[in-house]
Amino acid sequence: MLNSANIPEIDVRQIPPSHRHPTIFGVLTSLAPGGAMHVTSDHDPRPLHHQIDTRYPDEFGWLYLEQGPEVWRVQITRAESEGCNCCCGH
Repeated sequence: MLNSANIPEIDVRQIPPSHRHPTIFGVLTSLAPGGAMHVTSDHDPRPLHHQIDTRYPDEFGWLYLEQGPEVWRVQITRAESEGCNCCCGH
């Protein structure tokens, strides 16, 4: 079970737009199997979800923790093994 105190949090509202995705992907690719990160944004990060699914098919799960209208938070979890065995429906 994930301990939320150990989950890295990236608030993209505090990061210049050109650095947002590189920052997220830097943390994302360093996650151990079963590890997770949280991303906070001022808009639906659906384009990020698509980019992750395109680059790393079936490797990461996506769960909305908060869905706007002003704040959006998602949890991105690295699969435990080959393919996604998480609760995201992949």
